[in-house]
Amino acid sequence: MTTLNFSQLDNLFRNDDFPSIENDTRGIRFLKLRSMSRNETMREFCHLHNIDINHLQVRQYFSHLFNFEYITDEQINNFIIQKYNQEREIRRLNEESLVDQLSRLQHFDWGGSFGNSLEKNIVNNYVKRIQSFDRINEEIEGSLLSSLRGYTLNSWYNHWTSILIEDLFKDHTNVLPTVGLVKKIDFFINNIPFDLKVTYFPEQLLAQKLQARGYGNELTRLKRVCRQLNIFIPNDLKDKQLKLHLYNKVSEDPRDEARLFITDLKHHKREIISEAEENPEELKVWFYENQGEARFDASNRFFLVLTDEADLTNSWKLKRNIVFLREKINEHLNNIILDIERLNTEFYWAKNQRTYNCKSDILFIKQTENI
Repeated sequence: MTTLNFSQLDNLFRNDDFPSIENDTRGIRFLKLRSMSRNETMREFCHLHNIDINHLQVRQYFSHLFNFEYITDEQINNFIIQKYNQEREIRRLNEESLVDQLSRLQHFDWGGSFGNSLEKNIVNNYVKRIQSFDRINEEIEGSLLSSLRGYTLNSWYNHWTSILIEDLFKDHTNVLPTVGLVKKIDFFINNIPFDLKVTYFPEQLLAQKLQARGYGNELTRLKRVCRQLNIFIPNDLKDKQLKLHLYNKVSEDPRDEARLFITDLKHHKREIISEAEENPEELKVWFYENQGEARFDASNRFFLVLTDEADLTNSWKLKRNIVFLREKINEHLNNIILDIERLNTEFYWAKNQRTYNCKSDILFIKQTENI
């Protein structure tokens, strides 16, 4: 193992080189202090342990504590747990009410915005394309308002469900939380830092796997069965919207041909997801290599993959099913054995043509059909 100074470790952190940090004798100490590096938190910790920092500038607090040899890892851990419990108690009092509010969202629809980039959508599809004052006002009151509402509601839902799910992990005795919101680290498991990513099985990869199985294109198959059953196919929807629309229509059709089609499609998707669960390396690498460029990093990640096997399009609802999630997450953490070899992940980022190494874990949580 190496023994690096503060500046060297800080540089490694900024360059997403977590393996080198974890291989250092004081690397985990650096990351734990980094997770509590807000100024007021640092001042509170120093006051608690009678550490004089009056002569220091604010930006020197972190490095000073890191190099303060009389502070032990146990003291750092105990303070982090204490601070987390204080913050958690406030959230716990409001948890039932928050879950109730989140349960009022009936449809998870971005409202036509492209991805999560509302500003890019507005500039490219309204500002730069429309010259008429009257028409752009009509669009603001119509499709743009719908886009804004969908973007805001979905972002609101994702934000608060992510906090709820993070708390489910941090509440467990095998997990050391962080203090406040810290980029790249949400918690430590067996002294390994992880950034939690709550997600679903990616549609793009699912489509590729269906093709590889010889199933073909899902939308093409849906159109074919609709023609066979004389189900109307509209021509005013984009492919993604059309696929969901036709899937719902076929799902609701009582005829045997429709039922067999949906049963067969679900069977293929379940098998693909089960295969990924048994051999998750490909999926973990896929998540890293297909992350958004604006938020790219190569930090250690814990992927929580949520799946409603009755209807994949409803998987988003699992994020607010706290009782179910708590049971499954605790079951996993109660029996967790972090095999370092299994966690080691290598991926290639095409944008800068660089290979990264990190650690990642994955937990699939599935809700099966009611029988």
